[in-house]
Amino acid sequence: MTSAHAALPFSPDLSRAEDYWQLLKPRVMSLVVFIGLAGMVVAPGSIHPVLAITTILCIAVGAGAAGCINMWYERDVDALMERTRHRPLPTGRMQPQQALGFGVFLATASVLLQGVAVNILSAAILAASILYYVFVYTIWLKRRTPQNIVIGGAAGAFPPLIGWAAVTGSLTPAPWAMFLLVFLWTPPHFWALALYKSADYAKAGIPMLPVVAGVRATLNHILLYSLTLPLAVMLPWYFGAAGTTYLIGAVLLSLVFVVLAIQLWRGGEEFDIRRAKQLFGYSILYLFLVFAFLMLDAGL
Repeated sequence: MTSAHAALPFSPDLSRAEDYWQLLKPRVMSLVVFIGLAGMVVAPGSIHPVLAITTILCIAVGAGAAGCINMWYERDVDALMERTRHRPLPTGRMQPQQALGFGVFLATASVLLQGVAVNILSAAILAASILYYVFVYTIWLKRRTPQNIVIGGAAGAFPPLIGWAAVTGSLTPAPWAMFLLVFLWTPPHFWALALYKSADYAKAGIPMLPVVAGVRATLNHILLYSLTLPLAVMLPWYFGAAGTTYLIGAVLLSLVFVVLAIQLWRGGEEFDIRRAKQLFGYSILYLFLVFAFLMLDAGL
């Protein structure tokens, strides 16, 4: 045995762990966890810190499981797209059955833990969100219709419902208002990305709106959905889940979103790619800040 081997009797395969981590789509997971936390914070009543942490963990693991199964199912098209071809499955660093087993195990474990530790309603909503993302969005819609992200976008809107239900054991119009906000935010968020990645989607045969309907139709749809956001952000305030601090901040953030959408829309067929990237980047910041205002307002 060499001295190097003697110094390192055990060398963990960190790249393997990194591959499993990538399967969970950590950037998407972080946003999902944040809006789920907001649902808990603004819900009336209280929850034991251990149960709150358990809920956040289950939301994170459930979202990661859905992303993992999504990557298993879409490994063929991921191999064709520049932004996804380096993922563990297209590169062959991981076998499909490993990814599927990992995702199914995490999905099952997260739902069972949430149901046993917290309550059945929040666990049922978590299960519904995973099943919706996998079967409705990934398997049924994504490769069949340019409205895939509109209908399928509901999958990402479940976390505030889960957080609220974890605290209260019930649902009222307020968490559904948060659900609607995320639902309406999702199309312009993804279509902004699809505009400057349309060649990728076309090569993979995915009927995203810019590929099927063209640039002008996509810009019109982005603007239309963006115009709904200033009204949508008022609903949590209207239903008593937030106060004036949230209302002012959320409306101002939404107006900035509309301005960016208008600037992109004015470019027409020769739109500025930088504008599309700017709107996509801002859309992520926007959702974080709107739900941050919700939690700030609850604290005040």
